[in-house]
Amino acid sequence: MAEITAAAVKDLRERSGAGMMDCKKALTENGGDMEAAIDWLRTKGLATAAKKSGRTAAEGLVGVAVEGKKGAAVEVNSETDFVAKNDQFQDFVRTVSKLALETGDSVDALANAAYPSGGTVAEKLTSNIATIGENQQLRRAKVVSVNEGAVISYVHNAAGPGIGKIGVLVALEGSAPVEKIEALGKSLAMHIAAASPLALHEEGLDEAMVERERAIAMEKAAESGKPQNIIEKMVEGAIAKFRKENALTSQVFVMDNKTPIKDVIAAAAKDAGGSIALVDYVRFQLGEGIEKQTSDFAAEVAAAAGI
Repeated sequence: MAEITAAAVKDLRERSGAGMMDCKKALTENGGDMEAAIDWLRTKGLATAAKKSGRTAAEGLVGVAVEGKKGAAVEVNSETDFVAKNDQFQDFVRTVSKLALETGDSVDALANAAYPSGGTVAEKLTSNIATIGENQQLRRAKVVSVNEGAVISYVHNAAGPGIGKIGVLVALEGSAPVEKIEALGKSLAMHIAAASPLALHEEGLDEAMVERERAIAMEKAAESGKPQNIIEKMVEGAIAKFRKENALTSQVFVMDNKTPIKDVIAAAAKDAGGSIALVDYVRFQLGEGIEKQTSDFAAEVAAAAGI
């Protein structure tokens, strides 16, 4: 039997939102497999939605930059939030955000790009590590653009202009007046920051993720003891709900909690007297999917759980 460590219990507790003893039992039942334990908790109704597994777990900053009809978002990680407040670090994030407008989605291309003060981005990062005294890393970059319309940026929990904990870009294509497009884009960006969609449209959702949801829904429905034809309907209903709640265009607008995003866009286009189409978006939340090493609380969990 796999050893269930205090750190593993703590990690599962943070990722699932379940109670400590439930987390210990889930890990025990699943041989220490973290993902299987999350699914086990969810089938028992003990865990919250899968999105919690992507809680912020690393420090640093997300930066966004927009020039003309193109926008870029980058994430640069650091070991502590103290570094994220450092002027040198913040300036670096803003600079690489602008450089990413030319280098695109490739982190390697961004790292090899010329830094304004000399050398490459990678060399500047190495210099920052030496002077600040803490490890830092370029994690990811994403660029979106339009031919006609606008790219709108939004930063949630901003640490300064263009940098913060969550960075959003919205690419709106259309012939409507730019000021109307930008006003809509700002509202959509705030929605995206809050609602955390997984894809632009339902058909764009990761099918492996959908199938995982299907397996969980099937197991939960089977426990109801209902006939097979009813179980199948329950599962299909659960999957339809999952798709609707996680695709941006079908999500309910957080501003009024009733209108689907696609209808919000259609109404805005009609009001503006021109076309508006949402063609792409980016949402970077600092530290998504990165484990943060915290040993002190693990000791507390061990004492409370008796492990």
